[in-house]
Amino acid sequence: MELLNSLTDGNVGYFLLLLLRFGGIFAFFPFFDSQLVPISVRAALTFFVSVLFFPLIPHVSFDFTPDQFVIAGAMEIMLGFVASLALQIVFGAIAFAGDSISFSMGFTIASAYDPLSGSQKPIVGQGIALLAVVIALSANFHHFILLFVSHTFLSLPLGEFVLSRDIVAYMTKAFANMFLIGFAMAFPILGLILLSDIIFGMIMKTHPQFNLLAIGFPVKIAIALVVIILVIPAIMVRFKDELNLAFLALKKLF
Repeated sequence: MELLNSLTDGNVGYFLLLLLRFGGIFAFFPFFDSQLVPISVRAALTFFVSVLFFPLIPHVSFDFTPDQFVIAGAMEIMLGFVASLALQIVFGAIAFAGDSISFSMGFTIASAYDPLSGSQKPIVGQGIALLAVVIALSANFHHFILLFVSHTFLSLPLGEFVLSRDIVAYMTKAFANMFLIGFAMAFPILGLILLSDIIFGMIMKTHPQFNLLAIGFPVKIAIALVVIILVIPAIMVRFKDELNLAFLALKKLF
């Protein structure tokens, strides 16, 4: 009832901008943009959270013209898209690590339906990506998103977001480091698989009767699975550290 009484002409405009800001957040941020969360659930969550956060926004005189309001709404959606890139890059790095491991193990053909992306992905990479999502949620990833939005109310009032040069520079650098971070996560496994390939190559040179298809591939897969079990905690720790760094960068940039 209090919300309905406060919805004056100016407050309606600010509520719509707040709705667009949360809409951009829940449309593009990792996990919320996956096939696991239906669009109807995202829309309901956007409206519900907007109602909860509406009393927290600073209410000043609404002086937007219709043209300015349309531009401000588009920039609110862009805020969610740009902010999500920093986190999508971290999830992209661990996805790159998982795909690299799957390729080196020879599991590229062994694909299954990925509920996150809605496409076919290698089994090992899919398992690592799903584990990363679970680790992120267990580390209150969704709470940090709401804290980030509440932080933007003070630094970026509704309708005043502008894409700055610092944001573009950070995103460019983070995207360039995505492959480096992913390779660093997968390096222990890739290194041992490469070492096993070298050993099998030396065995085939000295013993031509050695059947690589019958013996070499199963042994290589077994070695890789054992190393994954041993190394996966370190990979998840690195993933959490990169995720925390991404949130700190968002707090400084926005």
